Amino acid sequence: MAKTKKPAVKVLRTGLVGMSGIGNTHARAHLADPLSKLVAVCDVVKEKADKAAAAHGVKAYYSLRDMLKHEELDVVDVTTGGYENGSWHAEPVFEALEAGKHVLCEKPLSNDIGEAREMVRQAAARKLYLGCNLNHFFTPTAERAKQYMDEGGMGELIYLLFKMGFNGGEATYAFNKSPRFNQPYAHMKAFLTHPFSVMRHFCGDITHIQSFSGKPGLRQSKGDLLLSVNSVHCRFANGTVGYLLSHRGEATWGLGGWWSCEVAGSKGTFCIENCIEKLTYWPAIKPGEKFGLGEGPKPEILDTGIKDFGETFPRRIHAFLEDVTNGVSFEHVRASGRDALATMEYIFAVIESYESGGALVRPHPLPTLHGDPTRETI
Repeated sequence: MAKTKKPAVKVLRTGLVGMSGIGNTHARAHLADPLSKLVAVCDVVKEKADKAAAAHGVKAYYSLRDMLKHEELDVVDVTTGGYENGSWHAEPVFEALEAGKHVLCEKPLSNDIGEAREMVRQAAARKLYLGCNLNHFFTPTAERAKQYMDEGGMGELIYLLFKMGFNGGEATYAFNKSPRFNQPYAHMKAFLTHPFSVMRHFCGDITHIQSFSGKPGLRQSKGDLLLSVNSVHCRFANGTVGYLLSHRGEATWGLGGWWSCEVAGSKGTFCIENCIEKLTYWPAIKPGEKFGLGEGPKPEILDTGIKDFGETFPRRIHAFLEDVTNGVSFEHVRASGRDALATMEYIFAVIESYESGGALVRPHPLPTLHGDPTRETI
């Protein structure tokens, strides 16, 4: 009996734009992924493009226009930076979409909310995939946490607590003199994309935001403009309440490490520590069970043994390549441009709340999902 041949897996021809550190991280992920064939890299700084091309064995370009002209690409991966780590994203994204290419963009989608909204609008209008590198929930810990939710182990969601930042203190503070990052809202725009993306992943859309932000004396004394400490109270559409605390190395984090997300429900609670490293799940107390104060049912613990946060990059990039290869509905792309836009709407609501002295702000609504009848899935 003849063996049935498996259909060949389409390999996506990929070009990378922006070859600083994060660009080379993406390049290594593409080179190791069976769904991607990295064919070219691009940077307006010739030395960066040439060095990356030599390191990864691909061709170098010095403008995206030339790369699109001379290479048959399926995907353009944009890893440029700029002011607040996002001001150089829109131009190459627009150029790639205009050329009919699917795009993966680093976070934040843009440091300008108008540009971010237009990026999402253009991708939808052109029926092209737009993803963002919201890589913090492409982990075994987040996947197991979602499984608890899907299997009914959480019940009705009650609260979410999120802490995220860098370990540090007064002795390790260093003033970043670059005008591209010495901006009041640079930490919010460049960094809060990640916790907000995870919060929304677990609890859905945020409808109300109140923020108190500031900077400690060690920054003020140096003329540092960065509002580095962010205390954000949230309400989700499903009624869950949430809290986000972030700082940029002003102190050393305690319980949960540099990244912790605790979600509590009527049937159980989970906490992820250090993003990819550890997940603990505590089932709720059942009728008849009696525990002393501070005691409870025995928790379930997933310790992945993974301490390298860098392992989130290839996992997230593979998910985007997988979604494009499988031709999923545009609305079902994981960590889509629309998802990234949601984080920016929340960040701009945080900014508005801060500027209003802690007023309650409702984030700008996201674009409506219309669906595509040619790509409907059950």
